[in-house]
Amino acid sequence: MTGFFSNPEAIAEDIIRDVGTNLVVGLPLGLGKANHIVNALYSRAVADRRINLTFFSALTLEKPRPSSLLEQRFIAPVVERLFGDYPDLAYADALRADALPPNIQVIEFFFLAGRWLHVPFAQQHYISANYTHVSSYILARGLNVVTQLVAKRVVDGVTRYSLSCNTDTTLDILRARAQGRASFKLVGQVNSELPFMPGAGDLPSEDFSAVLDSSSTDFPLFAPPSEPITDTKYAIGLHAASLVRDGGTLQIGIGQVGDALAQGLIFRQRDAARFLSTMTRLTPSAEQLAALETGPFDKGIYGVSEMLFEAFIGLIDAGILKREVDGVVLHGAFFLGPKSFYRALRDMTPDQIRKIQMMPVSFTNELYGEEDAKRRARLDARFVNNAMMATLMGAVISDGLENGQVVSGVGGQYNFVAQAFALSGARSMLTLEATRQSKRLQSNILWSYGHETIPRHLRDIIITEYGVADVRGKSDAEVIAAMLQVADSRFQDELARQAKDAGKLPRQFEIPPGYRENYPDRIAKALQPAREAGFLPSFPFGSDFSDVEQRLIPALQLLQDAQRSPRALLGLLWQGISRNADAADRECLVRLGLDKPATWPERAYRALVSAALARCRSE
Repeated sequence: MTGFFSNPEAIAEDIIRDVGTNLVVGLPLGLGKANHIVNALYSRAVADRRINLTFFSALTLEKPRPSSLLEQRFIAPVVERLFGDYPDLAYADALRADALPPNIQVIEFFFLAGRWLHVPFAQQHYISANYTHVSSYILARGLNVVTQLVAKRVVDGVTRYSLSCNTDTTLDILRARAQGRASFKLVGQVNSELPFMPGAGDLPSEDFSAVLDSSSTDFPLFAPPSEPITDTKYAIGLHAASLVRDGGTLQIGIGQVGDALAQGLIFRQRDAARFLSTMTRLTPSAEQLAALETGPFDKGIYGVSEMLFEAFIGLIDAGILKREVDGVVLHGAFFLGPKSFYRALRDMTPDQIRKIQMMPVSFTNELYGEEDAKRRARLDARFVNNAMMATLMGAVISDGLENGQVVSGVGGQYNFVAQAFALSGARSMLTLEATRQSKRLQSNILWSYGHETIPRHLRDIIITEYGVADVRGKSDAEVIAAMLQVADSRFQDELARQAKDAGKLPRQFEIPPGYRENYPDRIAKALQPAREAGFLPSFPFGSDFSDVEQRLIPALQLLQDAQRSPRALLGLLWQGISRNADAADRECLVRLGLDKPATWPERAYRALVSAALARCRSE
């Protein structure tokens, strides 16, 4: 019998009364958390130390936290506009303050990238897990409650609830419950903004022990705004787009490279000749260029991806994602994106939305179960996922640092790499930027590293902005040579020396001249014609940032980079002091409250922003 509640404290009391004081609560990854119920359970456990409360979770979403005056002035209005009424998760605030009571544990298997570095409790209670193993891990821990945000629909007086954004692990543990392998309460919280997704996650009300449904607990969905796509990201995305076959299958991981890849496919579909011209400028090797896929998509592709995001809708609208498998063009396990993405899903017709089916993560990320059908469907699959670093011998680092600190998580990356080797014609494509800027410029391609996510015996395709390293089935020396060709030229000589010193590369080896120009300027020049023609916009799928904010973002990024060099910062300061802002720049200064500076720091910031705006406009 389903209980219906309008008060989160009352539903928390009902859960404790039914389950007891030892609560093992599963929270969906990301968007699907029932924040009011979670906070009510947390509050009860804080007040009553006899309650032992464990949250199992992943991707805890938090509002952006500005760290400087400029960030505060830029981000604060955006946060208020996009997240103003989003209820913060109380356990996250306590974790950050190192104030979690001893009777409460928070255990996660995936972090929002970089957000929980150097937070001891979070780091110590992280579980390293493949996404497909999570359901078995939490069931083994005695899971007795699952709380989930749901969409609601009433047809002919019958109420149904959709798991919507998070069918991923919930459907897998519901199957375990149906088979008698688990016993837990499924508790829903209705959200009016959540799209009602048909398919396996469309459940009758009797599947729920309790439902929280009240206008007072309705809230705007967490909607991170799209970020502008840089030349580096576009170059990576275009290289990946040139490896996707018409009639094939596509999975895309979290991050901006996914947007760049999708827009690259759309570029290829709309103007194959210009796409080929762009790839000719990006690709130093005629042999590699000849092997690329650059034509339009006549058959179309089929999507099967643990994560759905707005770019997939762009691919559907462009007539690219159209190859159907059992009437479906896109299978996914969870989604997250900007407000326009949720709105697009809500506004779809029944025929349109039926072609997007949310499934358990065991379906999207594995071949086991209905394996013959999956093999027939996943033709020429391309699994595209992001990495942080790679070694010259093809090992990839995506989730953590060599000192043990976890940056994000393994998630589904290993699952998709394994699929790429299990499926005929499939490839795993791991993408990374060739360099990163911290206190100094560093290469993301290294001789060795003390941690790895994907071992080198599963090396396949590694992509940087400088090209594609196809390293599947190659010898160590061949792999090293291929990796050097996609490394930044400022680091190639030292990397080659390390490989030669280790006896893994012949002493007489030389990097071919065509790969000796791996510099950011070459990438920018190669992309400039397509940028100017409008094929590679900074925000290809729209933006929640205003026009003024969109102009400010690259200027603020330039300032952030300049802070690492006192000389560069002083140069900007002098340039800003000696120039007069035009009308467009004044709009930006007004947006930051720097149009009428009242203090010396504000005057300095005004000069720096003014100079950065001018510099961005000239580049």
